[in-house]
Amino acid sequence: MKKIITVCAVQQACNQNRQINLDFSIEKIREAAALNADLVILPELHLDPYFCQNEDYDHYDLAQPIPGPTCELLSALAKELGIVIVSTLFEKRAPGLYHNTAVVFDKDGRLAGKYRKMHIPDDPGFYEKYYFTPGDIGFKPIETSIGKLGILICWDQWFPEGARLMALAGAEILIYPTAIGWDPQDTADEQERQLNAWITIQRSHAVANGIPVVACNRIGFEKAPDSDKGINFWGNSFIAGPQGEFLTHANATEPQLLLYTIDKAKSERVRQIWPYLRDRRIDEYSNITKRFID
Repeated sequence: MKKIITVCAVQQACNQNRQINLDFSIEKIREAAALNADLVILPELHLDPYFCQNEDYDHYDLAQPIPGPTCELLSALAKELGIVIVSTLFEKRAPGLYHNTAVVFDKDGRLAGKYRKMHIPDDPGFYEKYYFTPGDIGFKPIETSIGKLGILICWDQWFPEGARLMALAGAEILIYPTAIGWDPQDTADEQERQLNAWITIQRSHAVANGIPVVACNRIGFEKAPDSDKGINFWGNSFIAGPQGEFLTHANATEPQLLLYTIDKAKSERVRQIWPYLRDRRIDEYSNITKRFID
């Protein structure tokens, strides 16, 4: 298993039709492979505009089975290029049963595993509970030829429990495909607070677990159906090291390939000098499974 891997996050707009969005993703995967990337991560639900801004049963037509047509295409691409690919898809598991699901294709084209989004938001502009059933696979890393990948999706990134459980199960890197942005009606100060909170919480997962984090977001304004409102997706994709340090960081508006070569031995060294896993008081944590302590 490789100790040194080159990781790539594709920051892109997803506000065109499915074919245009997919063609752009494929183009960037090929560019990353030409730059010797071992792993390429795409934003959350990168095939389509973010359809969860309203509740419309016609959007269920966007879902597809896993494996299915997009899986077949990405599987063949991973095998052709000898690269690991992380994509998230609107999964049709059964009639009336749908998930927001990450799929991982190994360098030989094999479907290495999948992860179903566990935490499902329901907020103005993010009506995901209408579409997605919470995941039932658990917080299990996906084993690949380049290591164990801890895939979590968007709203999952705010919860330290998910990151910790992935790390405890042996994840060597945490990966967050994301679709998050601003309400353009918010003040500039409020937008800055939200962005800083998003960056800080994910960097804290790197620190608390002593492993790198990759956050891969989309960009661009996407208008809500039948409204002048919408979401301005804020980009700012980044890769952070095991002490939370920025290794590379995208801007808010441009498509970008973020590449960085990670030495996994550094994570082991960081865990030796900051031994959080050693010093956890697991004998006193039973209340963490309660909703609230009265």
